[in-house]
Amino acid sequence: MTGAGSPLSLRSRLRSLRPAAFGADSAGERLERIRRSPNFVDGVFQNPVGARTRPSGASGLEFAKIYFQKEARARRSPIGTIPVHPTTLADLAAPPVSGLRLTWMGHSSVLAEIDGRRVLFDPVWGERCSPFAFAGPKRLHPVPVPLASLGPVDVVVISHDHYDHLDLPTIRSLASTDTVFAVPLGVGAHLERWGVPASRLRELDWNESTEVAGIRLTATPARHFCGRGLRNQQHTLWASWAVAGPEHRIYHSGDTGYFPGFRDIGAEHGPFDATMIQIGAYSEYWPDIHMTPAEGMRAHLDLQGGRPSGVMLPIHWGTFNLAPHPWAEPGEGTVTAATEAGAGIALPRPGQPFEPTGDEVPDAPWWRSVAAVPAEGWPAVTARSAVGAPAPKVGAGDATGTGGDSGKTEETAESTSSA
Repeated sequence: MTGAGSPLSLRSRLRSLRPAAFGADSAGERLERIRRSPNFVDGVFQNPVGARTRPSGASGLEFAKIYFQKEARARRSPIGTIPVHPTTLADLAAPPVSGLRLTWMGHSSVLAEIDGRRVLFDPVWGERCSPFAFAGPKRLHPVPVPLASLGPVDVVVISHDHYDHLDLPTIRSLASTDTVFAVPLGVGAHLERWGVPASRLRELDWNESTEVAGIRLTATPARHFCGRGLRNQQHTLWASWAVAGPEHRIYHSGDTGYFPGFRDIGAEHGPFDATMIQIGAYSEYWPDIHMTPAEGMRAHLDLQGGRPSGVMLPIHWGTFNLAPHPWAEPGEGTVTAATEAGAGIALPRPGQPFEPTGDEVPDAPWWRSVAAVPAEGWPAVTARSAVGAPAPKVGAGDATGTGGDSGKTEETAESTSSA
């Protein structure tokens, strides 16, 4: 039955009314491939270990009370203007001396220049990580460079389909270029609806690899979930990514809770010159799907075979308010974790390029100039300058804890639906 009043026709009409930002459902051969995946069981993609994806029942009500409390909202914002690196494009004009350079654009967006190729991870240039232009978490700082000025990109890598990692306006802009898109299984349906030709998609299940312009990209497991529309069918996969060039190796975690599989990823694809690790938007209300800074450092060490080698770049923080923790806490927690582990970390301002294997890796806690000073004061030293040493506390008068604009930034954490 396919007449005007049939269920099939109604379903088609309702689908046509769905906002473009919701993306598209998989169908045809893509859906058949999803069903054949060893990671697709009982009609949904499964995590490597079990995971609770969001608060429920009484815990959900408790979270809502905390999240929208006035004092808590104030702690989730900087008290001044976030310092964005002013000369990003000029700095990127010359190739990296070492052959590897990372530029954190904010949140999880990173431009990686690796062995003569350019890889753009989770690019989000939109003003809000939301399906709507008028609501949802809004940027706390501008993107360091216009997307159109960034220059050619060999491959765009997407970790999963949440709004703070897969941004409709950004993808539509990149669709008009010649770049290739490497995405987890099922995510290609969204991109095709937004104008990306199927010929430029490399859609991978966990532990599958593709080669683009001489670099190898492998979708590796992660502990998270997916979904963009009103219904979350778990029909798109989430992934972390290992990228290997002729001389260098890097890793991008996407969003993930901690799980023992990091050791296996490191053994198979590492060690890495640099890891980009999610350390923000964590909460006791969803402990299985986002890592704390301490867990992020543990993941970095696992990826490096248990040794504090390479450089860890903390990502997924500072740009959007997606959780109840204080705005500066992920940065401070990363410094503490690195100090305790004796590990190297990079602390660039948004848009500040650096070479992980070079001599000058940014390590100053830049956020302190625009963050409220905690009651106990800031630690007096950074992780790199006193690895393993206990850090004395200092107050607002110390040079490491002051500076910047004291004007209040607008509170913009309006939703956590796609953290």
